[in-house]
Amino acid sequence: MKPENTEIYSVLAHLYDVLMKDVDYEMWADFIDEVIQTHHPNPVDVLELACGTGTISLSLAGIDEYNLTATDKSAAMVDKARQKAAEQEARVQFDTMDFTEIKSDRKYDVIFSVFDSVNYLHNEQDILKMLRGCQVILKPGGLLIYDFSTPKNSLEAVDYLNNEEGSFGPYRYFRESRYEPEEQFHFNEFDIEELAADGKTVIRSYNEIHKQRIYSLKEMLSILEQTSYHQVAKYEGFDLVDADDNSTRVTMVLRCQKQQ
Repeated sequence: MKPENTEIYSVLAHLYDVLMKDVDYEMWADFIDEVIQTHHPNPVDVLELACGTGTISLSLAGIDEYNLTATDKSAAMVDKARQKAAEQEARVQFDTMDFTEIKSDRKYDVIFSVFDSVNYLHNEQDILKMLRGCQVILKPGGLLIYDFSTPKNSLEAVDYLNNEEGSFGPYRYFRESRYEPEEQFHFNEFDIEELAADGKTVIRSYNEIHKQRIYSLKEMLSILEQTSYHQVAKYEGFDLVDADDNSTRVTMVLRCQKQQ
């Protein structure tokens, strides 16, 4: 059976929480909350971009009384997030939105995006488009927080990501992961099979190819110099420690100065 090529995070949405089962989302939410509380005196309206199945915003909802909105380009991921919010009776509004085409009638104190979602933006122009879109809907003095993974992270991660397999419900998957350092692109290719009730017969097969551009800290800082954001901090990992060229994940904290 020839696999059907599908848009990223469409079929994978059914398996995403299984793929991420080892991620400590509560720790990650605590870190984002700490960053917000450290750098913003009275945040109320908070927006998450590229929220996936919503676990970070749902975790934040249990920490502080933020007015939370979370968005993702994938309608399938947003549907999963809404299901989880209903089950948890959490007050988080989930909407579908591409973070390179930001549209909102509201203004926010804080906008954040985690888990290297920005790495899905493959060039400087797309990152600048995202940054400027955020600037339009941030309140004066508002914070933009986002992380990205670096070449060092890809070099370390590719070994344990490659040849991963698993299953959940009627789906099973196999992942191939590779990093091409010269082009600075990291590929994760998922072969996904949907099984019949007998758990053996394959009804459909799908293929999703996830391509991420891996940025160095130097490259990201060079992009930010083209904007009017004020760089508040650049943190390494999940601590309020200054990131450097050896960091595997960098969290940028920017303050909105003015619209451009």
